[in-house]
Amino acid sequence: MLIKVAVVFLVFILILGMFGKWRYPGRARLAAAKCPHCGRYNLGKSPCACGRGRP
Repeated sequence: MLIKVAVVFLVFILILGMFGKWRYPGRARLAAAKCPHCGRYNLGKSPCACGRGRP
């Protein structure tokens, strides 16, 4: 009985993970925050550390 509960729980977590990957909120906003040259995340208003990113 305990094994059955554990398997059902793991299947439920697997389904939640697949659903979360499919509907990730804020994906476009995070993609826009990346530097187009080096790929680092730049969440503030300052320029990227590589010097070629957005001002």
